[in-house]
Amino acid sequence: MQSFDLDKTDLLRIKTALEADDAELETVLKEYHASEIAILFEKLQQEEKERIINILPADVASEVLSEMDEEHGPAELLVNLDPEKRTEIVEELDYDDATDIISQLDEEDQQEILEDLDHEDASSIRALMTYAEDTAGGLMNSEIIKVNINLDKKDALDEIIRQSEEMEEFYTICVVDNDDILKGILSIKTVIKARADARISDLVTTDFVYVKAELDQEEVARLIKQYNLTSIPVVDDNMKLLGRVTVDDIIDVMEEENTEDILKISGVSEDEELSGNWVEAVKSRLPWLVINLGTAFLAASIIRTFDDTVAKLSIISAYMTIIAGMGGNAATQALAVTVRRISLSDLSDKQAYNTVLKEFLVGMINGAANGLIVFIVAFFYDANPMLGLVLFLAMTGNLIIAGLTGASIPLILKRVGIDPAVASSIIITTFTDCIGFLLPLYLATKLLLKQ
Repeated sequence: MQSFDLDKTDLLRIKTALEADDAELETVLKEYHASEIAILFEKLQQEEKERIINILPADVASEVLSEMDEEHGPAELLVNLDPEKRTEIVEELDYDDATDIISQLDEEDQQEILEDLDHEDASSIRALMTYAEDTAGGLMNSEIIKVNINLDKKDALDEIIRQSEEMEEFYTICVVDNDDILKGILSIKTVIKARADARISDLVTTDFVYVKAELDQEEVARLIKQYNLTSIPVVDDNMKLLGRVTVDDIIDVMEEENTEDILKISGVSEDEELSGNWVEAVKSRLPWLVINLGTAFLAASIIRTFDDTVAKLSIISAYMTIIAGMGGNAATQALAVTVRRISLSDLSDKQAYNTVLKEFLVGMINGAANGLIVFIVAFFYDANPMLGLVLFLAMTGNLIIAGLTGASIPLILKRVGIDPAVASSIIITTFTDCIGFLLPLYLATKLLLKQ
């Protein structure tokens, strides 16, 4: 099956079907997967989406809602449905998906939906809503296969079959005691291959990976990736089993976290939706631009300090913008690599030191290479070897500073508890601009304009 790319043909087909009767629309919709319909919804009006959701079977409609991004309004779609249809859809949703969607509504609408559900479903969803969205508890699904450690193979298999009837898929079975305390895990393959008289206590793996409900979602993602897991159990402080986080939830987390980091490094707030309007974009970006303006004034003040040098050697103005720009690019490269390393794992002191040392060496080599190019240009184009030497030293120095700041600033911010993706770019831009202007002007003053 190939990935689905939204194009005008599919959109036109759905639009045409919407103009026909329900039977024709239903026939067309059957040719699309739920995730494809969710993508098509991005281009449809609210009333068109509501009509489609009402026509779709509850199990398909629930998949469509769970695949929709929050910014495209799955909660609004759900709350506007007929109560009976709405309840059918919520009952088809996994508890974690139902919680995510219902949590987007105001309290009154939440209560209205939950009151229509049976007691078990409503209680499970309410329990999940107590956890922060970006934690293991906020990600987990409380529907989980679990067996008692005291069972034999036959009784365990009967229990697994009974519990799995309403679950789409599972790979790992959690083993608990009489108080629901997690004792270990085992695979369905292990149970099936075991001898007939085997007991779960003999089959269970007691050395296993689990997470507490309050653990940050990024750390959950790191553990699942590190140990190649398809799911990971979630427990409370007393090791009581609460649920599981599955790899499909982690894929969404990784996409969300990567998008957040990219926006932060670019000076864009994570609150700005990618498809938001211009008002939201201005409110999100303007504060960062104002901060950048302040740092630009600081860089400009350096130039004003060397007014005499600029007046006597105007050619230096053209070259110093190149040096500052190159420093900014080099610092961004070092910053991106370092922030990525931080997001993947906590760096030890030795790893942090090696990271900074590496970027120092890279900056020195790249600076010397680019400085040599600028030296050659100044030597032949401006016929001024001393100018070339000044530019060589300034370029090398600024790229060394760029590498050092690009690597060290995010590490320092991380150590003091500040998100490095948010503040690093502003600080580093200030460094590279100021040093990019200061070095060529200072060196030109001392080496070219001797009194």
